[in-house]
Amino acid sequence: MVRAGKEKEKESSVVKSEKLKMKKTKDLKPLETQLQDQDTPNISDSDSDSDSDSDYDVDFSEDDGSESEDYESLRDSETGRSDSSQDEGDVDTGDNDGLANDHSNEEQSESSDVHPGVEESDSSEDEVAPRNTIGDVPLEWYQDEKHIGYDITGKKIKKKEREDKLQSFLASADDSKNWRKINDEYNDEVVELRKEETKLIRRMLAGKAPHADFDPYAPYVDWFKWDDAKHPLSNAPEPKRRFIPSKWEHKKVVAYRRAIRKGLIKFDKPKEEPPVYLLWGDESNSTEKSGHLAYIPAPKPKLPGHEESYNPSSEYIPTQEEINSYQLMYEEDRPKFIPKSFTSMRNIPAYENAVKESFERCLDLYLCPRVRKKRINIDPESLKPKLPSRKDLRPYPTSCYLEYRGHTDAVLSVSVEPSGQWIASGSMDGTVRVWEVETGRCLRVWNVDEAVKCVAWNPVRELPILAAAVGPDVFILNTGLGNEEEQERIRELINVKTTTSPDDSDNTASIASWHQDDKHSGIRLRHFKSVSSVEWHRKGDYLSTVMPADILFKHHLAIVVHQISKKLTQRIPFKLHGLPVTSVFHPTRSIFFIATKKNVRVYELVKQKLIKKLETGLREVSSIAIHPAGDNVIVGSREGKLCWFDMDLSSQPYRTLKCHPKDITSVAFHRSYPLFASCSDDCTAYVFHGTVYSDLNQNPLIVPLEILRGHKSSNGRGVMDCKFHPRQPWLFTAGADSVIKLYCH
Repeated sequence: MVRAGKEKEKESSVVKSEKLKMKKTKDLKPLETQLQDQDTPNISDSDSDSDSDSDYDVDFSEDDGSESEDYESLRDSETGRSDSSQDEGDVDTGDNDGLANDHSNEEQSESSDVHPGVEESDSSEDEVAPRNTIGDVPLEWYQDEKHIGYDITGKKIKKKEREDKLQSFLASADDSKNWRKINDEYNDEVVELRKEETKLIRRMLAGKAPHADFDPYAPYVDWFKWDDAKHPLSNAPEPKRRFIPSKWEHKKVVAYRRAIRKGLIKFDKPKEEPPVYLLWGDESNSTEKSGHLAYIPAPKPKLPGHEESYNPSSEYIPTQEEINSYQLMYEEDRPKFIPKSFTSMRNIPAYENAVKESFERCLDLYLCPRVRKKRINIDPESLKPKLPSRKDLRPYPTSCYLEYRGHTDAVLSVSVEPSGQWIASGSMDGTVRVWEVETGRCLRVWNVDEAVKCVAWNPVRELPILAAAVGPDVFILNTGLGNEEEQERIRELINVKTTTSPDDSDNTASIASWHQDDKHSGIRLRHFKSVSSVEWHRKGDYLSTVMPADILFKHHLAIVVHQISKKLTQRIPFKLHGLPVTSVFHPTRSIFFIATKKNVRVYELVKQKLIKKLETGLREVSSIAIHPAGDNVIVGSREGKLCWFDMDLSSQPYRTLKCHPKDITSVAFHRSYPLFASCSDDCTAYVFHGTVYSDLNQNPLIVPLEILRGHKSSNGRGVMDCKFHPRQPWLFTAGADSVIKLYCH
């Protein structure tokens, strides 16, 4: 035991001598070099002893040569002393190599104990108790004092004099260990961090555990001892949910991700503070909306004057006549307070409306809290669209100029001859009539003994023939107009040599039968269902007919196309989606429009494919018209709405006009003037100005112009059809009162 105590004393003396020697050495390496040396990849964080040895080996290798030689001689001398002391000892180690092992262990212990001692700080919170004993008292309380607290004996700890910043900066620049020093404001002293502490800080900044010997992936330690257990806690197999990811959580994450992409879930954006703010501004007028309720002061009442005195002068007291005149005034014009005179203040009675006004005030605060409302003063006239004057949009039809009388029942359809000299009409009285436009004279009458639902002139001037839909038949009539050469051509065109009959097969071209009608000097096209609409192609050789379909009817047979020259009938090569209402050919291109009750589909006839689908959003479509340029479409509905479609813009309506209170029966465009019209069962026809610009960036201009009245209602029906004159701004209307009217400008 005595020998062991002596050996410990010798080791402590060696440690002290090495500490004194290391204090004399100066570390000349800069901050960056030391950090690089400490973070070399050859050094492992888990072995703290090897890190400290390698660090200090580098430090010592850069010291002066004389000092390193003295250090080596000192170590050799101390090692020799320890060897001699070991030789003199009587302690039996039980091994022949015990002296060599002890010698190596002593060197390792010395290297591990001596080197941390060189960098050890004088004030360590782990070993030395804090000098200041004020506890959790904030240091701001000692700002104006000459001391920062009290030590353990109760004496004041005086504040150290602050060095000049320039001097402290120069001193820190010369000190190579300044990067390890921090200022402890609590004890008012400078503390130098040890190497172990810097390593802890580096590991925490890197996101690792502070201590290198901590294993974040330690093996699982079971709390229960299962060996030789007769009754385990549970014999159930391990459930899958403990080691398989939850599919329900995955679905929830996918749902949230889709909602975020679609914008259904929105995150609050961080509030950006303005870089500058108004220093002397008024916060009450700031436009920035605060998160709390704004304080709005109550209005200041008027200060009392002489009339509010308990004994005012006589000139402030009203007479009885003036009090009686107050009763004749409106309540809001009456004075709120009438002055009275009292001899003393004790004679003043209580305020009679005190309880009532307090109750009303409580109601105001409860039901009508004061809130700052931002009112915008906008002139209502500025919200109206700026439309051109109607005088600048002339000419357009304004008044009835001529009436065509001769039908005995409602006129269902009218059509104007391409030259504008003649019009044709079909009525429920079973007649088709041709009229002269300028005189109103009835030129010719065909009696077909059934209601005529639709009439249509051939658009080619050289072929003055007329198509009329009468029940399941379509008559191609020769009007007898034109010269002999034209009449000879028409006779050859409407001559049917062989009669064709319809076939039951849908794939055959013969869907309708062609018959020669000698009674009316024309052709009879016999369909298997009633025809409601007839439209000519712009070249005058093709004719499309529409048969109203129902649920039990085959939709693909509802619309057929006839060729007059070849006497051929064929169904359209498109699949219809919905019940068809009407069909129209494009005025300049090989495009076909089919209007169903809900939508309008546009087809390319040459390529036989769908080009566009116009979504009307209406309850039921009743009629359709194409602009002469072909890029704009108007659609009328049974609910009195008129939709304007710009096909180059969108498949949705550009404008929806709610103009008629009843069903719209027909719509029409003018061929040369920027006009379009609509007629309805409310016995009126609306005329609009519609300018379509060649510039695609400019939207069409739509201006309502005139409401034409004059027809009378019959059996709940009003104006059945309307058509424009091809060359003049005139409008023809056919009414349920068996009258055709011509409206001119």
